[in-house]
Amino acid sequence: MNGYLSESNFMMVEEGFTTRDLLENVLTELCHASDQEAFFVADLGDIVKKHLQFLKALPRVKPYFPVKCNGSEGVLRLLAELGAGFACANKAEIARVQSIGVPAERIFYSSPCKQVAHLRHAAKHGVELMTFDNEVELSKVARSHPHAKMLLGVAADSSPSAHPSLMFGTTLKSCRHLLELAKEQAVEVVGISFHLGSHGLEPQTFAQSVAAAQMAFEMGTELGYRMHLLDIGGGFPGTEDTRARFKDIAAGINSALDLYFPAGCGVEIVARPGRYYVTSAFTLATSVTAREEVPGEQNGSDGRWDGGTMEWWDSGMVERWDGGSWPLPRPCPLQRPCLDPPLHSSSLRGPLGQAGDRIADGLELPELRVGEWLIFQDMGAYTLAASSLHEGWLQPQVTYAMSRLAWKTVQLLRGKLPHAEEDRESICAPLSCGWEMAESLCAPPVFAPAGII
Repeated sequence: MNGYLSESNFMMVEEGFTTRDLLENVLTELCHASDQEAFFVADLGDIVKKHLQFLKALPRVKPYFPVKCNGSEGVLRLLAELGAGFACANKAEIARVQSIGVPAERIFYSSPCKQVAHLRHAAKHGVELMTFDNEVELSKVARSHPHAKMLLGVAADSSPSAHPSLMFGTTLKSCRHLLELAKEQAVEVVGISFHLGSHGLEPQTFAQSVAAAQMAFEMGTELGYRMHLLDIGGGFPGTEDTRARFKDIAAGINSALDLYFPAGCGVEIVARPGRYYVTSAFTLATSVTAREEVPGEQNGSDGRWDGGTMEWWDSGMVERWDGGSWPLPRPCPLQRPCLDPPLHSSSLRGPLGQAGDRIADGLELPELRVGEWLIFQDMGAYTLAASSLHEGWLQPQVTYAMSRLAWKTVQLLRGKLPHAEEDRESICAPLSCGWEMAESLCAPPVFAPAGII
Protein backbone atom coordinates (compact mmCIF):
# COMPACT_ATOMS: atom_id res chain seq x y z
CA MET A 1 0.00 0.00 0.00
CA ASN A 2 1.39 3.41 -0.98
CA GLY A 3 2.15 5.91 1.76
CA TYR A 4 0.96 9.18 0.25
CA LEU A 5 0.92 11.14 3.51
CA SER A 6 3.32 11.04 6.44
CA GLU A 7 3.82 13.05 9.60
CA SER A 8 6.49 15.09 7.80
CA ASN A 9 3.79 16.57 5.55
CA PHE A 10 1.91 18.39 8.33
CA MET A 11 2.14 19.80 11.86
CA MET A 12 0.81 17.42 14.50
CA VAL A 13 -1.33 19.24 17.08
CA GLU A 14 -2.98 18.10 20.27
CA GLU A 15 -6.73 18.01 20.83
CA GLY A 16 -8.15 21.43 21.66
CA PHE A 17 -5.53 23.24 19.59
CA THR A 18 -7.51 25.73 17.49
CA THR A 19 -7.08 27.27 14.08
CA ARG A 20 -6.53 30.61 15.82
CA ASP A 21 -3.63 29.08 17.75
CA LEU A 22 -2.10 27.91 14.47
CA LEU A 23 -2.50 31.33 12.89
CA GLU A 24 -0.81 33.04 15.81
CA ASN A 25 2.05 30.51 15.83
CA VAL A 26 2.72 30.95 12.14
CA LEU A 27 2.50 34.72 12.46
CA THR A 28 5.03 34.69 15.30
CA GLU A 29 7.46 32.71 13.15
CA LEU A 30 6.99 35.10 10.23
CA CYS A 31 7.58 38.14 12.43
CA HIS A 32 10.79 36.65 13.80
CA ALA A 33 11.94 36.03 10.25
CA SER A 34 10.94 39.59 9.21
CA ASP A 35 9.06 38.01 6.34
CA GLN A 36 5.43 38.99 6.76
CA GLU A 37 3.62 37.51 3.77
CA ALA A 38 0.06 36.34 3.38
CA PHE A 39 -0.38 32.69 4.30
CA PHE A 40 -2.94 29.90 4.62
CA VAL A 41 -3.52 27.57 7.55
CA ALA A 42 -5.13 24.27 6.53
CA ASP A 43 -6.80 21.96 9.04
CA LEU A 44 -6.44 18.53 7.41
CA GLY A 45 -8.57 17.02 10.16
CA ASP A 46 -11.51 18.97 8.78
CA ILE A 47 -11.05 17.18 5.44
CA VAL A 48 -10.92 13.81 7.21
CA LYS A 49 -14.20 14.71 8.92
CA LYS A 50 -15.78 15.67 5.59
CA HIS A 51 -14.61 12.39 4.05
CA LEU A 52 -16.27 10.37 6.80
CA GLN A 53 -19.45 12.40 6.39
CA PHE A 54 -19.46 11.80 2.65
CA LEU A 55 -18.98 8.05 2.95
CA LYS A 56 -21.63 7.79 5.63
CA ALA A 57 -24.21 9.93 3.79
CA LEU A 58 -23.55 8.48 0.31
CA PRO A 59 -22.32 4.92 0.90
CA ARG A 60 -22.72 3.91 -2.76
CA VAL A 61 -20.87 6.90 -4.19
CA LYS A 62 -17.09 6.97 -4.69
CA PRO A 63 -15.48 10.43 -4.59
CA TYR A 64 -13.17 11.85 -7.25
CA PHE A 65 -11.71 15.16 -6.08
CA PRO A 66 -11.40 17.84 -8.82
CA VAL A 67 -7.80 19.00 -8.69
CA LYS A 68 -8.68 22.44 -10.10
CA CYS A 69 -10.56 23.15 -6.85
CA ASN A 70 -7.42 22.92 -4.71
CA GLY A 71 -4.21 21.40 -6.04
CA SER A 72 -2.10 21.95 -2.92
CA GLU A 73 0.14 19.04 -2.04
CA GLY A 74 -1.21 18.46 1.47
CA VAL A 75 -4.78 18.13 0.18
CA LEU A 76 -3.83 15.80 -2.65
CA ARG A 77 -1.70 13.59 -0.41
CA LEU A 78 -4.41 13.33 2.26
CA LEU A 79 -7.19 12.48 -0.19
CA ALA A 80 -4.94 9.95 -1.93
CA GLU A 81 -4.23 8.38 1.46
CA LEU A 82 -7.97 8.22 2.15
CA GLY A 83 -8.54 6.32 -1.10
CA ALA A 84 -10.21 9.03 -3.15
CA GLY A 85 -9.81 9.34 -6.89
CA PHE A 86 -8.97 12.55 -8.76
CA ALA A 87 -10.77 14.39 -11.54
CA CYS A 88 -8.18 16.17 -13.68
CA ALA A 89 -8.87 18.86 -16.28
CA ASN A 90 -5.54 18.75 -18.17
CA LYS A 91 -2.19 17.04 -18.41
CA ALA A 92 -0.63 19.29 -15.76
CA GLU A 93 -3.17 18.08 -13.20
CA ILE A 94 -2.69 14.48 -14.29
CA ALA A 95 1.06 14.86 -13.85
CA ARG A 96 0.52 16.54 -10.49
CA VAL A 97 -1.38 13.64 -8.94
CA GLN A 98 0.77 10.97 -10.59
CA SER A 99 3.88 12.67 -9.19
CA ILE A 100 2.77 11.71 -5.66
CA GLY A 101 2.16 8.11 -6.70
CA VAL A 102 -1.56 8.00 -7.55
CA PRO A 103 -2.13 5.17 -10.06
CA ALA A 104 -3.74 5.87 -13.43
CA GLU A 105 -6.86 3.85 -12.59
CA ARG A 106 -7.77 6.40 -9.90
CA ILE A 107 -7.66 9.35 -12.32
CA PHE A 108 -10.63 10.65 -14.30
CA TYR A 109 -9.80 13.01 -17.19
CA SER A 110 -13.00 14.95 -16.65
CA SER A 111 -12.69 17.92 -19.00
CA PRO A 112 -15.42 17.89 -21.71
CA CYS A 113 -13.01 19.67 -24.09
CA LYS A 114 -9.56 18.09 -24.33
CA GLN A 115 -6.49 19.18 -26.27
CA VAL A 116 -5.01 16.48 -28.50
CA ALA A 117 -1.60 16.80 -26.83
CA HIS A 118 -3.26 16.26 -23.45
CA LEU A 119 -5.13 13.22 -24.75
CA ARG A 120 -1.85 11.74 -25.93
CA HIS A 121 -0.31 12.46 -22.54
CA ALA A 122 -3.19 10.63 -20.85
CA ALA A 123 -2.79 7.67 -23.21
CA LYS A 124 0.97 7.52 -22.58
CA HIS A 125 0.49 7.51 -18.81
CA GLY A 126 -2.37 5.01 -18.69
CA VAL A 127 -5.25 7.37 -17.83
CA GLU A 128 -8.26 5.88 -19.60
CA LEU A 129 -11.46 7.21 -18.01
CA MET A 130 -12.77 10.39 -19.66
CA THR A 131 -15.89 12.07 -21.07
CA PHE A 132 -17.30 13.24 -24.40
CA ASP A 133 -20.53 14.97 -25.44
CA ASN A 134 -20.12 15.76 -29.14
CA GLU A 135 -18.79 14.34 -32.41
CA VAL A 136 -15.61 16.42 -32.49
CA GLU A 137 -14.54 15.28 -29.03
CA LEU A 138 -15.32 11.68 -29.93
CA SER A 139 -13.20 11.86 -33.09
CA LYS A 140 -10.25 13.31 -31.17
CA VAL A 141 -10.38 10.47 -28.68
CA ALA A 142 -10.73 7.82 -31.41
CA ARG A 143 -7.57 9.11 -33.12
CA SER A 144 -5.43 9.90 -30.06
CA HIS A 145 -6.46 7.44 -27.32
CA PRO A 146 -7.78 4.11 -28.68
CA HIS A 147 -7.84 2.52 -25.21
CA ALA A 148 -10.00 5.22 -23.61
CA LYS A 149 -13.04 4.28 -21.56
CA MET A 150 -15.63 6.93 -22.22
CA LEU A 151 -18.55 8.39 -20.32
CA LEU A 152 -21.17 10.13 -22.45
CA GLY A 153 -22.05 13.51 -20.94
CA VAL A 154 -25.83 14.02 -20.83
CA ALA A 155 -27.72 17.21 -19.93
CA ALA A 156 -31.11 16.78 -18.28
CA ASP A 157 -32.30 20.23 -19.33
CA SER A 158 -30.84 21.82 -22.46
CA SER A 159 -33.50 24.51 -22.88
CA PRO A 160 -32.29 28.10 -23.49
CA SER A 161 -33.58 29.14 -20.07
CA ALA A 162 -31.50 26.57 -18.24
CA HIS A 163 -28.77 27.78 -15.90
CA PRO A 164 -25.32 27.62 -17.56
CA SER A 165 -24.18 25.01 -15.03
CA LEU A 166 -26.89 22.71 -16.40
CA MET A 167 -25.63 22.99 -19.97
CA PHE A 168 -22.85 20.42 -19.74
CA GLY A 169 -23.53 17.41 -21.92
CA THR A 170 -25.56 16.53 -24.98
CA THR A 171 -29.33 16.26 -25.18
CA LEU A 172 -31.01 12.94 -24.53
CA LYS A 173 -32.27 13.10 -28.12
CA SER A 174 -28.69 13.07 -29.45
CA CYS A 175 -27.44 10.21 -27.26
CA ARG A 176 -28.21 7.34 -29.64
CA HIS A 177 -26.49 9.07 -32.55
CA LEU A 178 -23.33 9.66 -30.52
CA LEU A 179 -23.36 6.13 -29.15
CA GLU A 180 -23.72 4.72 -32.67
CA LEU A 181 -20.90 6.95 -33.89
CA ALA A 182 -18.69 5.73 -31.04
CA LYS A 183 -19.47 2.17 -32.10
CA GLU A 184 -18.40 2.92 -35.67
CA GLN A 185 -15.11 4.37 -34.46
CA ALA A 186 -14.44 1.50 -32.03
CA VAL A 187 -14.54 3.74 -28.96
CA GLU A 188 -15.49 1.97 -25.75
CA VAL A 189 -18.33 3.63 -23.84
CA VAL A 190 -18.71 2.45 -20.25
CA GLY A 191 -21.30 4.80 -18.79
CA ILE A 192 -22.94 8.19 -18.46
CA SER A 193 -21.87 11.45 -16.85
CA PHE A 194 -23.70 14.61 -15.86
CA HIS A 195 -22.78 17.69 -13.85
CA LEU A 196 -25.42 20.01 -12.44
CA GLY A 197 -23.24 22.26 -10.29
CA SER A 198 -24.26 23.96 -7.06
CA HIS A 199 -27.45 25.38 -8.60
CA GLY A 200 -28.82 22.05 -9.79
CA LEU A 201 -28.82 19.67 -6.83
CA GLU A 202 -32.46 20.19 -5.89
CA PRO A 203 -34.15 16.77 -5.55
CA GLN A 204 -36.41 17.19 -8.60
CA THR A 205 -33.64 18.44 -10.90
CA PHE A 206 -31.26 15.72 -9.77
CA ALA A 207 -33.90 13.01 -10.18
CA GLN A 208 -34.54 14.23 -13.76
CA SER A 209 -30.84 13.93 -14.51
CA VAL A 210 -30.62 10.41 -13.09
CA ALA A 211 -33.73 9.40 -15.06
CA ALA A 212 -32.14 10.75 -18.26
CA ALA A 213 -28.94 8.86 -17.47
CA GLN A 214 -30.92 5.66 -17.01
CA MET A 215 -32.50 6.06 -20.45
CA ALA A 216 -29.06 6.70 -21.97
CA PHE A 217 -27.80 3.57 -20.20
CA GLU A 218 -30.52 1.55 -21.90
CA MET A 219 -29.53 2.94 -25.31
CA GLY A 220 -25.92 1.96 -24.72
CA THR A 221 -26.84 -1.51 -23.56
CA GLU A 222 -29.00 -2.03 -26.66
CA LEU A 223 -25.99 -1.16 -28.82
CA GLY A 224 -23.84 -3.73 -27.07
CA TYR A 225 -21.87 -1.58 -24.67
CA ARG A 226 -21.10 -2.80 -21.15
CA MET A 227 -22.52 0.19 -19.31
CA HIS A 228 -21.44 0.06 -15.68
CA LEU A 229 -20.44 3.54 -14.48
CA LEU A 230 -22.49 6.64 -13.59
CA ASP A 231 -20.83 9.97 -12.77
CA ILE A 232 -23.16 12.36 -10.94
CA GLY A 233 -20.75 15.32 -10.99
CA GLY A 234 -20.22 17.85 -8.22
CA GLY A 235 -21.77 20.95 -6.71
CA PHE A 236 -21.90 19.80 -3.07
CA PRO A 237 -21.77 22.72 -0.59
CA GLY A 238 -18.56 23.32 1.33
CA THR A 239 -20.17 24.90 4.39
CA GLU A 240 -23.40 24.43 6.28
CA ASP A 241 -24.59 28.03 5.95
CA THR A 242 -25.95 27.37 2.46
CA ARG A 243 -29.55 27.16 1.31
CA ALA A 244 -29.31 23.39 0.84
CA ARG A 245 -27.54 21.34 3.50
CA PHE A 246 -25.32 18.44 2.50
CA LYS A 247 -27.31 15.82 4.38
CA ASP A 248 -30.51 16.91 2.65
CA ILE A 249 -28.84 16.84 -0.76
CA ALA A 250 -27.46 13.37 0.03
CA ALA A 251 -30.93 12.12 0.96
CA GLY A 252 -32.30 13.28 -2.41
CA ILE A 253 -29.40 11.66 -4.26
CA ASN A 254 -29.89 8.34 -2.49
CA SER A 255 -33.61 8.34 -3.28
CA ALA A 256 -33.01 8.96 -6.99
CA LEU A 257 -30.25 6.36 -7.20
CA ASP A 258 -32.38 3.77 -5.40
CA LEU A 259 -35.19 4.39 -7.89
CA TYR A 260 -33.25 4.37 -11.16
CA PHE A 261 -30.02 2.49 -10.30
CA PRO A 262 -30.87 0.29 -7.31
CA ALA A 263 -28.17 -1.51 -5.35
CA GLY A 264 -27.18 -4.74 -7.04
CA CYS A 265 -27.82 -3.47 -10.58
CA GLY A 266 -24.12 -3.64 -11.40
CA VAL A 267 -23.63 0.11 -11.85
CA GLU A 268 -20.88 1.92 -9.95
CA ILE A 269 -21.59 5.50 -8.88
CA VAL A 270 -18.93 8.21 -8.71
CA ALA A 271 -19.10 11.93 -7.91
CA ARG A 272 -16.77 14.94 -8.03
CA PRO A 273 -17.03 16.76 -4.68
CA GLY A 274 -14.60 19.68 -4.67
CA ARG A 275 -15.54 22.67 -2.49
CA TYR A 276 -17.31 20.21 -0.17
CA TYR A 277 -13.98 18.75 0.92
CA VAL A 278 -11.77 21.81 1.24
CA THR A 279 -13.73 25.06 1.69
CA SER A 280 -13.92 25.09 5.48
CA ALA A 281 -10.46 23.58 6.00
CA PHE A 282 -8.51 26.66 4.84
CA THR A 283 -8.13 30.05 6.50
CA LEU A 284 -6.26 32.92 4.83
CA ALA A 285 -4.31 35.50 6.83
CA THR A 286 -3.25 38.72 5.16
CA SER A 287 -2.02 42.06 6.45
CA VAL A 288 -2.92 45.70 5.79
CA THR A 289 -0.07 47.32 3.88
CA ALA A 290 -1.64 50.76 3.33
CA ARG A 291 -4.80 52.62 4.16
CA GLU A 292 -6.56 55.79 3.09
CA GLU A 293 -9.46 57.70 4.60
CA VAL A 294 -11.94 58.88 1.98
CA PRO A 295 -14.26 61.84 2.78
CA GLY A 296 -17.95 60.99 2.73
CA GLU A 297 -18.68 63.22 -0.27
CA GLN A 298 -15.84 61.81 -2.40
CA ASN A 299 -16.63 59.19 -5.02
CA GLY A 300 -14.35 56.37 -5.99
CA SER A 301 -13.32 55.44 -9.52
CA ASP A 302 -16.58 53.56 -9.99
CA GLY A 303 -18.68 56.51 -8.83
CA ARG A 304 -20.22 54.51 -5.99
CA TRP A 305 -17.88 55.06 -3.06
CA ASP A 306 -19.65 56.85 -0.20
CA GLY A 307 -16.82 57.39 2.24
CA GLY A 308 -15.00 55.42 4.91
CA THR A 309 -11.59 53.77 4.70
CA MET A 310 -9.77 51.93 1.98
CA GLU A 311 -7.24 49.22 2.80
CA TRP A 312 -4.66 47.38 0.70
CA TRP A 313 -3.58 43.82 1.45
CA ASP A 314 -0.39 41.94 0.75
CA SER A 315 -2.31 39.28 -1.17
CA GLY A 316 -4.63 40.08 -4.06
CA MET A 317 -6.14 36.60 -3.93
CA VAL A 318 -9.10 36.50 -1.56
CA GLU A 319 -12.00 35.85 -3.90
CA ARG A 320 -13.66 32.49 -4.50
CA TRP A 321 -15.94 31.35 -7.31
CA ASP A 322 -19.38 30.04 -6.41
CA GLY A 323 -21.19 29.10 -9.60
CA GLY A 324 -21.74 32.54 -11.08
CA SER A 325 -20.50 35.04 -8.50
CA TRP A 326 -17.46 35.80 -6.36
CA PRO A 327 -18.65 35.81 -2.72
CA LEU A 328 -16.17 37.15 -0.20
CA PRO A 329 -15.97 35.57 3.27
CA ARG A 330 -16.24 38.30 5.88
CA PRO A 331 -12.73 39.29 7.05
CA CYS A 332 -12.03 39.64 10.75
CA PRO A 333 -9.05 41.13 12.62
CA LEU A 334 -6.94 38.33 14.04
CA GLN A 335 -6.33 39.79 17.48
CA ARG A 336 -9.56 41.66 18.29
CA PRO A 337 -13.33 41.15 17.83
CA CYS A 338 -14.62 41.32 14.28
CA LEU A 339 -17.36 43.78 15.26
CA ASP A 340 -15.15 45.88 17.51
CA PRO A 341 -16.85 49.34 17.44
CA PRO A 342 -16.85 51.80 15.89
CA LEU A 343 -17.36 50.23 12.46
CA HIS A 344 -16.59 51.95 9.17
CA SER A 345 -17.74 51.30 5.64
CA SER A 346 -14.58 49.93 4.04
CA SER A 347 -13.25 48.96 0.64
CA LEU A 348 -10.61 46.29 0.07
CA ARG A 349 -8.02 46.39 -2.68
CA GLY A 350 -5.30 43.96 -3.66
CA PRO A 351 -1.56 44.65 -3.45
CA LEU A 352 -1.29 46.62 -6.69
CA GLY A 353 -4.00 49.15 -5.86
CA GLN A 354 -5.24 49.20 -9.45
CA ALA A 355 -8.84 49.48 -10.68
CA GLY A 356 -8.96 45.79 -11.57
CA ASP A 357 -7.58 44.88 -8.16
CA ARG A 358 -10.82 45.60 -6.28
CA ILE A 359 -11.80 42.88 -3.84
CA ALA A 360 -14.86 44.22 -2.05
CA ASP A 361 -16.71 47.46 -1.25
CA GLY A 362 -19.08 48.42 1.54
CA LEU A 363 -17.75 46.07 4.25
CA GLU A 364 -18.43 47.14 7.82
CA LEU A 365 -15.06 46.82 9.58
CA PRO A 366 -13.38 48.35 12.63
CA GLU A 367 -10.74 51.00 11.92
CA LEU A 368 -7.68 49.03 10.83
CA ARG A 369 -4.00 49.82 11.19
CA VAL A 370 -1.17 49.28 8.76
CA GLY A 371 0.47 45.98 9.67
CA GLU A 372 -2.67 44.56 11.27
CA TRP A 373 -3.59 41.03 10.23
CA LEU A 374 -7.00 39.98 8.93
CA ILE A 375 -8.28 36.46 8.55
CA PHE A 376 -10.68 35.06 5.96
CA GLN A 377 -12.35 31.76 6.83
CA ASP A 378 -13.68 29.14 4.39
CA MET A 379 -11.00 29.87 1.78
CA GLY A 380 -10.10 26.36 0.58
CA ALA A 381 -11.98 26.20 -2.73
CA TYR A 382 -10.82 27.85 -5.97
CA THR A 383 -8.34 30.14 -4.22
CA LEU A 384 -4.97 28.40 -4.40
CA ALA A 385 -5.74 27.29 -7.94
CA ALA A 386 -6.00 30.91 -9.04
CA SER A 387 -3.01 32.07 -7.03
CA SER A 388 0.22 32.21 -8.99
CA LEU A 389 3.16 34.42 -9.74
CA HIS A 390 1.82 37.82 -10.70
CA GLU A 391 4.09 40.81 -11.06
CA GLY A 392 6.35 39.58 -8.27
CA TRP A 393 3.65 38.37 -5.89
CA LEU A 394 4.21 34.78 -4.77
CA GLN A 395 1.49 32.28 -3.91
CA PRO A 396 0.89 32.35 -0.13
CA GLN A 397 2.47 29.50 1.77
CA VAL A 398 0.26 26.83 3.33
CA THR A 399 0.81 25.44 6.81
CA TYR A 400 -0.93 22.08 7.21
CA ALA A 401 -2.01 20.77 10.61
CA MET A 402 -3.83 17.70 11.87
CA SER A 403 -4.77 16.45 15.31
CA ARG A 404 -3.41 13.14 16.56
CA LEU A 405 -6.92 11.72 16.61
CA ALA A 406 -7.49 12.66 12.98
CA TRP A 407 -4.15 11.11 11.97
CA LYS A 408 -5.00 7.92 13.83
CA THR A 409 -8.36 7.84 12.03
CA VAL A 410 -6.63 8.15 8.64
CA GLN A 411 -4.40 5.21 9.50
CA LEU A 412 -7.38 3.15 10.65
CA LEU A 413 -9.30 3.92 7.47
CA ARG A 414 -6.38 2.75 5.35
CA GLY A 415 -5.88 -0.43 7.40
CA LYS A 416 -2.47 0.64 8.74
CA LEU A 417 -3.44 0.15 12.37
CA PRO A 418 -5.18 -2.83 14.01
CA HIS A 419 -8.87 -2.14 14.41
CA ALA A 420 -9.73 -2.60 18.07
CA GLU A 421 -13.03 -1.64 19.70
CA GLU A 422 -11.37 1.29 21.47
CA ASP A 423 -10.28 2.61 18.06
CA ARG A 424 -13.84 2.26 16.80
CA GLU A 425 -15.00 4.41 19.68
CA SER A 426 -12.26 7.00 19.29
CA ILE A 427 -13.20 8.01 15.75
CA CYS A 428 -16.67 8.92 16.97
CA ALA A 429 -15.04 12.05 18.44
CA PRO A 430 -14.65 15.36 16.57
CA LEU A 431 -11.58 15.40 14.33
CA SER A 432 -11.17 19.05 13.45
CA CYS A 433 -9.06 21.62 15.27
CA GLY A 434 -11.23 24.45 13.91
CA TRP A 435 -13.10 27.06 15.93
CA GLU A 436 -16.53 25.55 15.29
CA MET A 437 -16.81 21.82 15.89
CA ALA A 438 -19.33 19.82 13.90
CA GLU A 439 -21.30 17.03 15.49
CA SER A 440 -19.38 13.87 16.37
CA LEU A 441 -19.13 11.22 13.72
CA CYS A 442 -19.30 7.49 14.09
CA ALA A 443 -18.40 6.00 10.70
CA PRO A 444 -16.71 2.58 10.64
CA PRO A 445 -13.55 2.24 8.53
CA VAL A 446 -15.25 -0.19 6.16
CA PHE A 447 -16.83 2.82 4.42
CA ALA A 448 -13.49 3.82 2.92
CA PRO A 449 -13.06 2.40 -0.61
CA ALA A 450 -9.92 0.36 -1.24
CA GLY A 451 -9.96 1.54 -4.84
CA ILE A 452 -12.16 3.55 -7.12
CA ILE A 453 -12.83 1.43 -10.20
